Amino acid sequence: MGILKLFSKDKKESLDKGLEKTKESFFTKLGRTVVGKSQVDEDVLDELEEVLISSDLGVGTTVKIIDRIEQRVARDKYLGAQELDKILKEEIAGLLSENNTEDLKDFTIPEGKKPYILLVVGVNGVGKTTTIGKLAAQFKNKGKKVILGAADTFRAAAVEQLNMWGERIGVEVVSHGMNTDPASVAFDAVKRGVDENADMVIIDTAGRLHTKVNLMNELTKIKRVIQKFVPDAPHEVLLVLDGSTGQNAIIQAREFTKATDVTALAITKLDGTAKGGVVIGISDEFKIPVKYIGVGEKVEDLQVFNKIEFVDSLFKKN
Repeated sequence: MGILKLFSKDKKESLDKGLEKTKESFFTKLGRTVVGKSQVDEDVLDELEEVLISSDLGVGTTVKIIDRIEQRVARDKYLGAQELDKILKEEIAGLLSENNTEDLKDFTIPEGKKPYILLVVGVNGVGKTTTIGKLAAQFKNKGKKVILGAADTFRAAAVEQLNMWGERIGVEVVSHGMNTDPASVAFDAVKRGVDENADMVIIDTAGRLHTKVNLMNELTKIKRVIQKFVPDAPHEVLLVLDGSTGQNAIIQAREFTKATDVTALAITKLDGTAKGGVVIGISDEFKIPVKYIGVGEKVEDLQVFNKIEFVDSLFKKN
């Protein structure tokens, strides 16, 4: 049965191109594993384990995949080494299917949440503010009214950058400048969203992780003040991670998930790295939906994550 095509041709080409470095690195290593081998044996599995770990899937996820392939080898008695990429594709797709990641087709806001309040967290340098700008542009292109809150007030650059995005895409930004109270900015942004009947309010938060206690206290305060206008807010807490940092992204995810209730993930900068396997490892370890991935510089290169399309692009032969 063929893979159900969900993405447009342009989106699919963008995804294919964005995962090119990961795919080339992965299949080069995989090719060395099976060269001269006729079947999947213990040696091949040992080498495959090294390939998966070095491709940033992480130790825990790698062990799961190897265990599953071992079970298939035991069950089928004979598996040709040339079938390894097909087997891997099936097992990785299966692993992603067991996690909470939805197969999104496009940028959508859940029904009955207006304004939909999105709190964005992540350390400095991961592309957090850029991701917010691109998200706002994507939703605006869908005809949604979006308001941005510049609550990362500890960095002048973050406030300036968000204001620049607002001007560029024609979206209103609530900003009090640098060194102001983040909760106050969030409060005003949500109030503006309610008053103006906005579809969505996206709030940028401080990209610091000095201590989990400080971060937790700050985010708790922000949540408390915005609930004065929208009692069930925030509807989503999106953690932005830099995919090019590989295992460091997993470490950041561990720290942030301990500090706050992260409900969705965005993984950026996958086009500039061979570490795209980290998406699989993060999805498997945290069981938090990967909602968006960044596969290029353009606004449209921020895509909704679809595991069917992701795995298809990762294993697509040129």
